[in-house]
Amino acid sequence: MQKRKLGKSGLEVSALGLGCMGLSHAYGQPVDKETGIALLRAAVERGVTFFDTAEAYGPFTNEALVGEALGLFRDRVVIATKFGFDIDPETGRRGGGANSRPEHVKAVAEASLKRLKTGVIDLFYQHRVDPAVPIEDVAGAVKELIQDGKVRHFGLSEAGAGTIRRAHAVQKVTAVQSEYSLWYRGPEAEILPTLEELGIGFVPFSPLGAGFLTGKMDESTRFAGTDFRANVPRFAPDALKANMALVDLLRDVARRKGATPAQIALAWLLAQKPWIVPIPGTTKLSRLEENLGAADIALTADDLQAMDAAASKITPKGDRLPEAMMKMTGL
Repeated sequence: MQKRKLGKSGLEVSALGLGCMGLSHAYGQPVDKETGIALLRAAVERGVTFFDTAEAYGPFTNEALVGEALGLFRDRVVIATKFGFDIDPETGRRGGGANSRPEHVKAVAEASLKRLKTGVIDLFYQHRVDPAVPIEDVAGAVKELIQDGKVRHFGLSEAGAGTIRRAHAVQKVTAVQSEYSLWYRGPEAEILPTLEELGIGFVPFSPLGAGFLTGKMDESTRFAGTDFRANVPRFAPDALKANMALVDLLRDVARRKGATPAQIALAWLLAQKPWIVPIPGTTKLSRLEENLGAADIALTADDLQAMDAAASKITPKGDRLPEAMMKMTGL
C-alpha cells in the first residue's frame, strides 16, 4: 500500500484508510465482534495503517472494537478518534447536541484512551463545531493534551475555512475531515484551497457517497429504519433515479480501466491532491479488497479532465444530510 503524508504535519498513513463507523453504527445492524475484529485485522494485513473511529459511533462500542482489534498492531497503525458531542458516559445517551467545553474534551480523551487500549491518540478530531465554545478554547484544550503526551495530532471535522484558520493559529491542525466525492464537491470552493495554503491534510469521509457510487443501488433501493440513509434526501427514490447519471459516468470510466465504479470514485479522489486520504468504510472483506485496489489505478490528466467535463453537466439531487444534521456542520 502506498503512503501519504497529511499535509506538512509529517503524519504518514496509508493512501487509503478505513472508516470504521459502519461496523457499529448508522448502517443498520452492527456486525458481531468477531467479524469486526477480523475485518480490521485483514485491513492491517493488506497495508492499511489509518483507522477512523469516534466515541459517538455506537456510542462507544466502535472505539472498543478498534482498540481490541488493533492492539496487536498498535505500533504499525494510526488511530483517529473524535470528541464533540454531549454523550452520557454511563448510558451512552445523547444529550443536548454539541459539547466541546475544554473540560469535556479532556474527559473524552481519557475515556477514549481506555476504550482504545492505548497510551496516546494519534489524531483527535473535533467531530462537529460547537457554536457555544470558541474554537480557540477547543484548540487550546487539545494543545494541552498534546503537551501531556495523550494526543499526537489535532483535527477538525466539517469545519468552515474561517474556523480552520482560527484553530490552526492556536494549535496546528494536522487534518480536516469532511464529506467529499464526485457526488459532493463542496470542499473545492474554500476548504481545499485553505488546507493547501496552511499545509493541512484532508480526509474525505463517505468517499463512495455512503455506498451510492459503488453502483450497487438504483431507484428501487430502500433502507431499513435503523439505516441513517432512510432519512437522507439524496437517497429518496426520485433523487436516486436522477443521481444515477453520476454512477453511469463512473461505469464508463471503469470499463475502460478494467476497474469497478467504486475504484474509479476513489482513484478520482486520490488524484485530486497528494495530501488527500479517503477513508471508505465496509463490513465485507471483498469490498475492502476492492476499495484498496483503487490505489493501483492511475487516472491520467485526460481522464480527469473528461470526468470533470461530464460531471459538470450533472446536477446532483437532494441534500447530503437531513436538515437537522446539516445545521450541526460548520460549513
